[in-house]
Amino acid sequence: MADDSLYGAAQALQGDPSMERVTLRLDNGATMQFTGRQFAGGSWYDEESATLTRQTLYVTSANEQVYALTTARGGQRSRRAYRISVQDDLCTIHDGRQEMTIELPLLLLAVQALVGLDKQVSPSIDLAVVEDTLRAANC
Repeated sequence: MADDSLYGAAQALQGDPSMERVTLRLDNGATMQFTGRQFAGGSWYDEESATLTRQTLYVTSANEQVYALTTARGGQRSRRAYRISVQDDLCTIHDGRQEMTIELPLLLLAVQALVGLDKQVSPSIDLAVVEDTLRAANC
C-alpha cells in the first residue's frame, strides 16, 4: 500500500498490481477517487517565491488523466486536482466539484494563446503534435 500524505491514500488492487484505488483530498472540499496508476511526477522549489510545488500525473482505468498539484509556501498549502477525459472532439475537465466540457480545437487554441505560441515566432511548434499527444494519452 502506498501512502501519499499530501493527497490521500492509494491502495493496490487485487488482480492488477499496477492499478490502485487513489483518493485525493482537495482544498475545494472535494475528495476525488479513481482507480488508476501514477505515470509521472515531479517536484521543484522556487527560491524566489520560497514555494515548493509537486505534481503527480495519473492514468485511470477509464483512460482518463488526473493531474494533481500541491504547492506549499511557509505554513500554507494548496491541493488541487483535475480529471481530464477526451471523447471524440470534446474534452471534459473536472476538479472534484465542477465539470466543464469544451471542444478540443477550442481548448487547443486557448492553450496556444495562454502559452504564447505564435506560428510566426515559432514555426517549428506544430499544434497538431500537441493534439496527437493528447489523443494518444487517452488511448
